[in-house]
Amino acid sequence: MTEPLKIGVLLSGSGTNLQAIIDAVAADGLPVDIVSVVSSRPDAFGIERARAANIPCVALNRDVYADPLAADAKIVDVMREAGAEYLVMAGYMRKLTPVVLDAYPNRVLNLHPALLPAFPGAHAIQEAYDYGVKTTGVTVHFANEDYDKGPIIAQEPVRVEEGWTCDDLEAAIHAVEHGLYQRVLRDLAEGRVHLTDDGKVRIDAPEK
Repeated sequence: MTEPLKIGVLLSGSGTNLQAIIDAVAADGLPVDIVSVVSSRPDAFGIERARAANIPCVALNRDVYADPLAADAKIVDVMREAGAEYLVMAGYMRKLTPVVLDAYPNRVLNLHPALLPAFPGAHAIQEAYDYGVKTTGVTVHFANEDYDKGPIIAQEPVRVEEGWTCDDLEAAIHAVEHGLYQRVLRDLAEGRVHLTDDGKVRIDAPEK
């Protein structure tokens, strides 16, 4: 039996990806243990989701959040005390500083709503839609100091259907996000994700 991977979740909003992980643990046996949640906003609904699942949660107050280094130091303190092995960014709306990245080297996961390296940044879905691409998708990667340029762990394409609005595309992207994140977390828990010497990610096939 796979030992649960201890993860900490960082969020800023409604926490739908957090809820999807919580549900997958309960319903599908996803081998992770969410040991703590940190929210950048005290009014984020993700806090309520964490509390409903009896997950310890910390909201950064305005003074702490105003200082990126202080905010990240708080994140490290909370997550180390909770025993988090990996950090999962689930709609956390600020770039992490080396304070966190050095404390968790190649152990911070980020979800991006496009097929990196295409359409990096905060407006990926709108930019892909405006460009008229026929296929976009979702990327899970290790976060590093280069925004949206960390080693890619997994990607899943999303076909842009004729007649879709940008809202339609966003809904399709979000539908894929949850499953891809969970797949990566399972791969990590099973010890099948490896960062190679050339900075690329190799994922071993599951044991039969």
